[in-house]
Amino acid sequence: MRINKPSPECIGAEILDIDVTSVTEEQTNIIKQLVYEHKLVVFRNQNINVEQYIEFARNIGEPQIYPQDNYHHPDYPEIFVSSNVPKDGKKFGVKGTGRYWHTDCAFLNEPLPFTMLYPQVLPNSIRETYYIDMQQVYKKLPLHLKNYIDGKYLCHEAKYRYKVQEWDIDRSLIDIMHDMQERFTSVMHPAVITHPLTHEKILYMSQGFTTGIVDTDYETSQRYLQELFAFIEREEHIHTHIWKDGDILLWENRTLNHMASTVPKGENSVSFRIGIYDELPFYVSSENVEKQAKVLVKS
Repeated sequence: MRINKPSPECIGAEILDIDVTSVTEEQTNIIKQLVYEHKLVVFRNQNINVEQYIEFARNIGEPQIYPQDNYHHPDYPEIFVSSNVPKDGKKFGVKGTGRYWHTDCAFLNEPLPFTMLYPQVLPNSIRETYYIDMQQVYKKLPLHLKNYIDGKYLCHEAKYRYKVQEWDIDRSLIDIMHDMQERFTSVMHPAVITHPLTHEKILYMSQGFTTGIVDTDYETSQRYLQELFAFIEREEHIHTHIWKDGDILLWENRTLNHMASTVPKGENSVSFRIGIYDELPFYVSSENVEKQAKVLVKS
């Protein structure tokens, strides 16, 4: 494999000459290590069908079946479809997904480690996805924010991102929200997680799904969250990927927040996403890391 690696302060390794339909076990292990190290890997010049795409994802880990089936490809439930183009005259997936800062499935007790994205139809003008490296953001946090957020737990919720469907017609908003809350209850995760492999600390929060600081009054919680979001989303923290035909992206949700660009009116966009579970816990506690370090020192 021919690999372009970024400078230490940047994200995104680039693989230029690999056929993803025939990756070896050794190549797969290299790819995963590149993701852990550089947070994002770009595979260039790919031209594969749906079955080959799913098989490539299976080589990396276990594909997710997204918990809301209206996002599923009608023939392949592993594929989450973001599309504004009908298929055979019928609605195909969901349009306008992910246009806010988030990390995929933070609202689940076991969030999603990897996301793989393969556009099928790119818009003519804006072809961008934006990323923020939350490992680097944590290192750069102002001291008063770092001191405040360390040791805290955050609440993450999906209900505010629900997209109204045909079957919601004539239902009240409060009933729709209640059903969403019943299906996806609020979850708590540490504000600062520890990566299970690198043991790096990562600020784990996003404007899209993080709604509160646990055991904190509403006014204080919102004041700190808004200050944190303003710092996180500074222009200098944002990495922009400009899509080319044949790109496949694989990134780690432990470390990256991301946001999709808008699609200008009248332009078509179709993307196939596969969530992937690796063989690691999503995060480990700082206490466990410290214990492991002490054992290694003694040995």
